Amino acid sequence: MTRLTCASVAVVALILLATRPAAQTVYPTGTTIYDADRAWNGFTVLSPLGTPAVLVIDMNGTVVKRWDNFNDSAGGPARVLPGGFVMAANGVRPPFQEALELVLRDFEGKDVWQFSRNEQIKTREGTMVWSSRQHHDWQRDDFPSGYYSPASTPGTSGGTTLVLTHTTRSQPKVADVVLEDDRLIEVAATGAITWEWVASDHIDELGFKPDARAAIKAAASFNAARASYDWLHVNSATFLGPNKWFDQGDRRFAPNHVMISSREASLLAIVARDGSIVWRLGPDFSETKELRAIRQIIGQHHAHLIPKGLPGDGNLLVFDNGGSSGYGFANPIAPDGRGAFARATSRVLEINPVTLELVWSYTNPRFFSTNISGAQRLPNGNTLITAGAGGRIFEVTREGQIVWEYLFPMFSGANASNAVYRAYRLPYAWIPQLPVPRQQRVTPPALGDFKVP
Repeated sequence: MTRLTCASVAVVALILLATRPAAQTVYPTGTTIYDADRAWNGFTVLSPLGTPAVLVIDMNGTVVKRWDNFNDSAGGPARVLPGGFVMAANGVRPPFQEALELVLRDFEGKDVWQFSRNEQIKTREGTMVWSSRQHHDWQRDDFPSGYYSPASTPGTSGGTTLVLTHTTRSQPKVADVVLEDDRLIEVAATGAITWEWVASDHIDELGFKPDARAAIKAAASFNAARASYDWLHVNSATFLGPNKWFDQGDRRFAPNHVMISSREASLLAIVARDGSIVWRLGPDFSETKELRAIRQIIGQHHAHLIPKGLPGDGNLLVFDNGGSSGYGFANPIAPDGRGAFARATSRVLEINPVTLELVWSYTNPRFFSTNISGAQRLPNGNTLITAGAGGRIFEVTREGQIVWEYLFPMFSGANASNAVYRAYRLPYAWIPQLPVPRQQRVTPPALGDFKVP
């Protein structure tokens, strides 16, 4: 992609934003569409940002379970494990975008496992406390990609947990300021840290061209409130899990390798056990015909391989947010080379990670979530999509038809928001304490017939 093309794309994106209709003032909430015959029925786990709880809803949008006291301003996925256990981040460290601990609780809310002893940090009151410094993501090694597949059943004890964390450090190769760096750690059931990887040590392996390195070095987004520079902003980290590529002899895709996604740089990469980058997608999608066919990925979230046992297993699934991101490629709307890629719509992409063929995608002119969000492949071949910024979760078929849709309501309070970080669908049997709910079809009225009584 040439610099002129990048500038043109950015300008077109801004025009699209500027010419959209004025925001509507009446919003439906709850389940608005539900085709019980075509949807993959089960419970849906929500990780809301403005509500200090983990919620479970049925297909008709009724909240059937709520775990309170999960206060996580950092944003991150909550996952439910078989037997009605919940695991999520907890605790706030203002003004940092990170949590204090990762907690596993039973159905009644009793703590079963907890991890916080990563680093000691100073609170606003000046005291030192232990913190996980977790942000954005975590995953169990027995739970490939962190969502349901008939090929695997995660346990609730033992095993290893991958945690995406922050660490504060200096690295002149990146910039001459203090970094809020991304650090991967593996945590044993005992709480011991058994492996780590720090992003800034590997900047030379991430495909940045000289103009991108210069934009990173300038540290224009240094955060004075946090006294640090979140230069890469990794927003997801997942074990690859068992997959056909490794079975066929491609060692880049070893199950315990980790796929990361950088929002700021618009790149995806696989980190090997020795710390090296063995596979990379981006940041420049103009370099080959395969990448040009995919088109530029911008500000993406939740990059992972579809787990074994599901349609499309082994393929990369990623929520391509749009908005703006990327380093280098200076243009009239990004003269400093920061945020030069821009697009005012989102996409969900399924990509063969070996051939880089674009296998499937979902987009729509009015489908846009500028941050958070994710996608889950379901056993019937449908895809559950979290357009998180607006609290919209919906299920689409391979043909792009919406067969279930839910809009999260905005609750009152100091941090009122209807944003949902991520949502996951799971079988009814995974929460045996709850009865299988009655499923009632929801057919939306024709747009011309909709009236508020």
